[in-house]
Amino acid sequence: MKGRAAALFVVAAEITLVTCLLAGAEVPPVVIVAAEVLVLTALVWQAFRVWRLYAAGGWAAVRAAAAVRVLRLVGHEMRALHSLALWVARRRHGVGPGAYAAPYTGPQTAMMYGLLFVAVVETVMLALLIPWPTVHAIVLFLDVYTVVQILGLHAGCVTRPHVVGADGSLRVRYGGFYDVRVPAASIRSVRVERRYSDAKEDGVLGLTVGGQTTVLLELTEPVAYLRPLGARAETRAVRFHADDPRSLVTAVTRGRTGPLPSPGPPG
Repeated sequence: MKGRAAALFVVAAEITLVTCLLAGAEVPPVVIVAAEVLVLTALVWQAFRVWRLYAAGGWAAVRAAAAVRVLRLVGHEMRALHSLALWVARRRHGVGPGAYAAPYTGPQTAMMYGLLFVAVVETVMLALLIPWPTVHAIVLFLDVYTVVQILGLHAGCVTRPHVVGADGSLRVRYGGFYDVRVPAASIRSVRVERRYSDAKEDGVLGLTVGGQTTVLLELTEPVAYLRPLGARAETRAVRFHADDPRSLVTAVTRGRTGPLPSPGPPG
């Protein structure tokens, strides 16, 4: 709990700093440097915790400890960079021959580019305000890496769409964070059902995009999946968003009996 509270404090401090800079407030350089050093310290602290566990008991000790979440986060970052490369190459992940790809990034695109704009502004302003070369280089690296990760997060959603297989199976995804594979035999029903809420339901996995879902998938039996930090869970239904929900529902319905709609180009 202490580690989580510290992480939340670091994030809050960074957001406060960016807000002040965008508002035109005069922030002393020492405060800016302190905020960036705080972020760097948090990263180094987590790395030290992993190393200490590894030195004490090898990778088995690391996997058995809560710090395994750090490894999952590193894995997400690697997938984000891979997604960025796929996005540049205009390729998609996991969309095989005869499959239908359903994009879902519509409601979040403007927000992601807004975050990107804020990150770029912070990078430029800190580059102009910090006078010490070493600190300037460290802060510049962290800020540029943040920009790359924001792009990678959006690229992950663009290059990893929902996929309807040629046999009517369904792969529901959200970037590199969620990947729920549902065999055709496990699908009880799938229908368009718009919902503007993040409220949780027992036994239902909700993958909202921009605070909304457009498809309800009901299952004949629970399907297992991994949460972003590695915990295993099961769900009996999935609410998720698709930019064109009717085409996705049609693809699932016709998957066993006829040709699927041809997938569109990546966003």
